[in-house]
Amino acid sequence: QVQLVESGGGLVQTGDSLRLSCAASGRTVSRYIMAWFRQAPGKDREFVGCISWNGVTTIYGNSGEGRFAISRDNAKNTMYLQMNSLKPEDTAVYYCAADLVAWGAQSPNDYNSWGQGTQVIVSS
Repeated sequence: QVQLVESGGGLVQTGDSLRLSCAASGRTVSRYIMAWFRQAPGKDREFVGCISWNGVTTIYGNSGEGRFAISRDNAKNTMYLQMNSLKPEDTAVYYCAADLVAWGAQSPNDYNSWGQGTQVIVSS
């Protein structure tokens, strides 16, 4: 497993942009598939998107398609989530996750490493 720490959350206004970071530590971090999930109050944890170990390929869920972009810098062991044109419905705790084999998996159960989450609040 790897250890994951998210940062960059905060309170923003509708239409703003925000970039979240996920710093990873542990052995062979660069070999892990990494993903972003989010969880709004009273709702299930939702797949935002994932990125391949080399950063070449990304897959987005319904919540991440179009306005969000995932990238990673393996030299820094860090993954990013660029969020644009934010809406109040994007308000949630955002989590990063990692796994060696869960490519394209959209269920939280498929990822075995998790960060503690970072809160994003989008005011109207």
